[in-house]
Amino acid sequence: MATTVVEKALITILVIDDHESVLGGTVAVLKNHYPDAEILTAINAENARHQIRTFQPDVVVMDLFIPEHPGTTAKADTGLQLLRTVMKEYQNLNLVVQSAHVRTLVRIQPDIENHKGGFTVADKSLTTREMLTRVDWALQGLTHTKDIKSIYAGLEVKPVWLQLLTLAFEEGLQDKIIAERMSVSERMVRHYWSKLQDALEVYPEEGRNIRIQTEMQARAKGLID
Repeated sequence: MATTVVEKALITILVIDDHESVLGGTVAVLKNHYPDAEILTAINAENARHQIRTFQPDVVVMDLFIPEHPGTTAKADTGLQLLRTVMKEYQNLNLVVQSAHVRTLVRIQPDIENHKGGFTVADKSLTTREMLTRVDWALQGLTHTKDIKSIYAGLEVKPVWLQLLTLAFEEGLQDKIIAERMSVSERMVRHYWSKLQDALEVYPEEGRNIRIQTEMQARAKGLID
């Protein structure tokens, strides 16, 4: 099979992953596929931002479940925030999300759709060949988000819903405190729950706790970790 144009050119690739074995394996695979490429690495969001700002890579291959700084806990939300910032500041940067948490991309769906650079998704369950194909596509400026479209098809995610879910299920707050934190009335919080549950197709059932069902469905859709 003939090599593509992007394989022949000298390129710079940044790989972001906090797991040493995964990072090393990804670098080795990319080095074999792009022997003349300069490959950089980062193990947290802080380091990644510095690398992007300093070296302006041609493509970034990144996990989502990463820490913000050395010594902090890895979270999918950290990777999402990094991704959102990068897409805003570097609108033509080519990106490959290589992660086992691709479903969480639903939280930044509008940002992905508006990004001008290449954007592809490579679940970590893909074969090496499939992953490299996604990198090739991204370098060519192509968008391929088929892996996540089935997750957020028809689901319009509103920022207030994400805030509601975080306060309720990650901070364990009740509606009264949630209302105070969101600077709205308790009635408005109940309204948010109703709209969110309708979007997730979660409705009251005898013998089942609708709040628990909402949490389960929200996690399944990647709206919360």
